[in-house]
Amino acid sequence: MKTVVLAMILLLICVVLLGIKVLFIKGARFPSGHTAALRKKGIGCASGLHGNAVGDR
Repeated sequence: MKTVVLAMILLLICVVLLGIKVLFIKGARFPSGHTAALRKKGIGCASGLHGNAVGDR
C-alpha cells in the first residue's frame, strides 16, 4: 500500500511539472506533436491515417 501511494504522489508531481506552462499561463497549450520533420518523412497523425484508410475524410 505504501508503494502505491508513493507511486501516485510521484506521478502527480510529474504531471504537474510537465503541465506547469499549461496550468499557469493563460491561453497556453501543450505543444503539438505534428512537426515539419515528421511530415517530410511522410509520417502523419494516427487518427488522420485511420480516417484516410476507412474513407471518413
